[in-house]
Amino acid sequence: MVNRDRVVNEFLELVQIDSTSGKEGKVASALVEKLKALGLEVTIDDAGKKAGGETGNVIAKMKGTQNGPTILFSCHMDTVKPGEGIKPVIKDEIIYSDGTTVLGGDNKAGIAAVLEGIRLVKENNIPHSDVEIAFSIWEEGGLFGAKYMDYSLLKADYAFVLDSGGSPGEIIITGPAQDKVNAKIIGKPAHAGVAPEEGISAIMIAARAIDTMKLLRIDQETTANVGVITGGEATNIVTPEVLIKAEARSINEEKLTAQTAHMVACFEKAAEAFGGKVEMDVERMYPAFNIGEGEEIVLKAKEALKRMGIEGHTTATGGGSDTNVFNGNGIKAINLGIGEKKPHTLEEHLHIKDLEDSARMVCELIRVFGE
Repeated sequence: MVNRDRVVNEFLELVQIDSTSGKEGKVASALVEKLKALGLEVTIDDAGKKAGGETGNVIAKMKGTQNGPTILFSCHMDTVKPGEGIKPVIKDEIIYSDGTTVLGGDNKAGIAAVLEGIRLVKENNIPHSDVEIAFSIWEEGGLFGAKYMDYSLLKADYAFVLDSGGSPGEIIITGPAQDKVNAKIIGKPAHAGVAPEEGISAIMIAARAIDTMKLLRIDQETTANVGVITGGEATNIVTPEVLIKAEARSINEEKLTAQTAHMVACFEKAAEAFGGKVEMDVERMYPAFNIGEGEEIVLKAKEALKRMGIEGHTTATGGGSDTNVFNGNGIKAINLGIGEKKPHTLEEHLHIKDLEDSARMVCELIRVFGE
């Protein structure tokens, strides 16, 4: 049985340790001590140096009592802003912040569940194969911890990322790849009242490019968006430079490549039409993943949930997570729902029952892989 008071108190403790992206040093230190107290072998890799943060990823190992697939549980340690000075409040079996910050359940609910699940395995002497844990840095805004993780430290066959807002039972088996598409549009300045014909408006180039671009829902597998536009200083100056930040995503990487090429072409054609220039910065941020319904990792997840009286259901997501990066590095991974409700908002909250179920889910996953 999950120790309700223990897992709740540990979650409350963790969210009150400030750990916005790149500043996870304090929570990493606390987790190292907790994992060592559980008898696990703990290492911090060098991802922090590569990403420019306070610490690296916390990687821990629990040696198996018998042979079997090595499984990995992963959560990220960082929270979005405003995420400092979090004051959790419990009301009607739900944990909130005080309304001035996020709660930090994204993703410390997952961390608390993993710690409690490991405790249950040890307290109940549950046979198990090798288990690994990766608490990553700087997931928000770039997946940097997973990207810079030292994969030589991991031997996992399968990975379970506990970082989805669905309640326990949700199994995400499909997620899109993402391209960053940034453009620097270069025109020519001129006085807008005296000699506007001598200028080239970067804003007009941007407008033409965006007007000819396929955006938002492209098809069932593909999306694209222009999210940020900056430029201009005054109304009496023909704007010489505009910066645009955009993205494209697709479950089908061929479609993503085509959509990104289309967006680049729209910028280039618009710049040429007005006599300006465009400098493009395109980067594949993370790969897509698509795990089959009949694969062992999915079947075992459903079996673990079934033993809890929960019917597991598979689904797809339009977002990116460390799951994408693990799959891209050869570790078959799925993302599991743990009940992070309204993440990245001041209304973020977590039902205590979902926290308990998530901890039990970790324990049951270890059990079924150990049988």
